[in-house]
This record gives sequence, C-alpha cells and structure tokens, in this order.
Amino acid sequence: MKKVRTIFMGTPTFSVPILEELIQSLDIVLVVCQPDKEKDRKGNLLFPPCKKVALEHNIEVFQPVKIKDNYQKILDKDPELIITAAYGQIIPEQILTFPKYGCINVHGSLLPRWRGGAPIHHAIMNGDSKTGITIMYMDKKMDSGDIISQREIEIDEKMNLDELYDKMSLLGRDLLMETIPSIIAQTNKRIKQDESKVTFGLNITKEEEKINFNDLAINIYNRIRGLSSVPGAFAMINGKRMKIYRSELTNIPSLKAYGVIESIDDRGFLVNTRDYLIKITEIKLEGKKRCQVMDFINGIKISEYLGARFE
Repeated sequence: MKKVRTIFMGTPTFSVPILEELIQSLDIVLVVCQPDKEKDRKGNLLFPPCKKVALEHNIEVFQPVKIKDNYQKILDKDPELIITAAYGQIIPEQILTFPKYGCINVHGSLLPRWRGGAPIHHAIMNGDSKTGITIMYMDKKMDSGDIISQREIEIDEKMNLDELYDKMSLLGRDLLMETIPSIIAQTNKRIKQDESKVTFGLNITKEEEKINFNDLAINIYNRIRGLSSVPGAFAMINGKRMKIYRSELTNIPSLKAYGVIESIDDRGFLVNTRDYLIKITEIKLEGKKRCQVMDFINGIKISEYLGARFE
C-alpha cells in the first residue's frame, strides 16, 4: 500500500485498533484527539486512549478544545488523507475539503441508520438484530456523506454495549484496511445515502440514562444493556442513585406498581414493570463498588429494599 501522508482523528478505545493498524500501513504525521478530560482517583488528568498510542509511537498529538476555531496545524501538515473514527467534534469544512484523497470516517452503524455520536448505544437500546460499520466520505452535514463500503454484524439479544463496541472496533479496523487501497487508487464506489431512511443516534442524554419502569420489560432490558457499562443506566431507590448494568427477562407477569421490588434472592432483584418482572443482577449503588446483587445483599438489610420502589 502506498504510504500517503495521513492524519488520524480519534479519541476513545474504539479508535485504538484502527490507529494501531494505520501506523503500520500509512505515514501518520499527526493524531488529533479530544483534550484530556478524564481523571484518576487522585485527580490527575488521564490521556485519551488514542493519545497514549500516538505517544508510544513518537507521533505528534494535537488536542484543540474547539477544532472549528483551531485547525491550522492540521492544514500545515499537508495531509493527503484524513481518517476519523469517533473523534468527538464536528470537523469544519476547511479540513474536509483539504486532503487529496478526502476525509474518511469509520462510522459505527449501517448508514443512513443511526447517524450521530452514539450509534452503537442506540442500536442495542432499540432492539436491533444487526448493525455494522460504514466507511464513508465526510460531508459538512453530520454523517451524510457518500458511502464507500459497509459490513454487517449481528447483535445477539444478550450482548451489551461493551461487547458489541469491542467487536465493532475490530470490524471497523478490518473493513477500513480493505477499503483504503481503492480510496488511494480512486477506484472506490461512492453511494449516495437514502435520506428517506435516516435515523439518528445522537449522544446519550442524562434523561436517556434514567430507567422508566413504567415501560415494557423488553424496552428496559434493552436500555440497560445498551448503556452498559458507559454511561450506565440508573434509577433512584431509597433516595440514592443505583446504576444497573445487567438484567434478565422473565415470563412472570407484574402484579404490583411499576418499579416495586417484588422479591430478592442471591441471583437478583425481581422488579415490576408494565408487563413482566425483570431481574436485576449487576448494580452499583451510589458510594459503593460495582457488584453482583448476590454480593450486594450480603451487606444490607433486605427489608430496606424488599418492597421498595425504583423511581
């Protein structure tokens, strides 16, 4: 493969396998990440995952707070190709139109379905049976550019966000590496998106993280696994926030008010919903560590939770 001058733009763990492979195949002259934001327990800022990889390979890193106001360094590197994967900011048109071979995005859905910053979350939360990766040309309108290639992946009904995220990261890496030669040779396809089939998977809001137990059990189950483990679905109980990471469906009809804990055993809380009881099996109570319910009940008075209601 011709080693064209390339800038990579990506931030989280999803982007890491893609960046690592590109470093072996192209001339990566700059890695652009979001600014350092996460902190460790001591309050020290942590490097984004892609920044760590770049520094390990002695590649310059650029972290503009607002790329729309600070992008000249990218143009000064005179890239022939720009590749983005979960970068996290809207990229200005001055960058999109600059590289000889275009600005290419690795997107975590089968576009035009789930345009936006959280397509993997929304695919699971919606109960989709499949999703995939799209390699596309970037356009000034969000995720609206021409499609170059796509590949599907099935979503198992028990799969959570973390599991699908990891699989799609590798799928994105592999499909991109298969597609790049045709992009450089300029022999690739350009498929217009069908605007009548557009759906949006925008970044998850605080409201979407909260579980409404006055909903069908299947919808609650999909929300929990679609947000596990980041940011994590939650509900309030006994005045405290409880994150809920895993649950199981049952065929036991609900007979009490929604959100009421029907029973507790070492396998979980059985909670009433609009139709069937749902079993909550992995949690994190505010101020406590993440754990299985079987471990949680060893340190509580069951009477404080049995019959209590999630709000």
